[in-house]
Amino acid sequence: MNAPAHDNGRMALMLNELRLPTIGRLWPEFAERSDKEGWQAARLLSALLEHELAERAKRRIERHRAESHLDPTKTLATFDFGMVPMVSKAHVTALATGESWLEKGATILLFGPPGAGKSHLGSAIGHALIDAGYRVLFTRTSELVQKLQAARQSLQLPGLLSFSRHGNESVEVECIPKHGDGHVDNVA
Repeated sequence: MNAPAHDNGRMALMLNELRLPTIGRLWPEFAERSDKEGWQAARLLSALLEHELAERAKRRIERHRAESHLDPTKTLATFDFGMVPMVSKAHVTALATGESWLEKGATILLFGPPGAGKSHLGSAIGHALIDAGYRVLFTRTSELVQKLQAARQSLQLPGLLSFSRHGNESVEVECIPKHGDGHVDNVA
């Protein structure tokens, strides 16, 4: 007596309903391989789940990178530490993990003359933090001040102060470079 055949259409609908697109794409190939190689059910399920989790992590990083507004060209790999000898590559690399300062709620301030690479370095650290699983938002001071002033005028300042939220997830790091002459009108 043959085992009952699976209804592939129903399987696809269930996987879609469960929001498991990677398993939906891979399961026929993995099931065939499993049948040929005599895998136990647990091995097949484990292999499919590992791929699903890896794809989700990849998509999450891509989504966080897009939401961050970071310049994609300004990474640690493209930062020329030789042009700014007073910046320690080892120190920046340590900061880029987020371990020593984010949990403490510390702030990093980058100072220097125009063109010294402050925005590049801030963006590069932001990219590394996204890779480490943190959420980052890069916004210019002038844009932030304009949003705060508009929200204050429309009596919606408390709502805007939650700008650190994207959906149900909060942003752990905000990069706010100062551009222009540094003059900011009083917002409060």
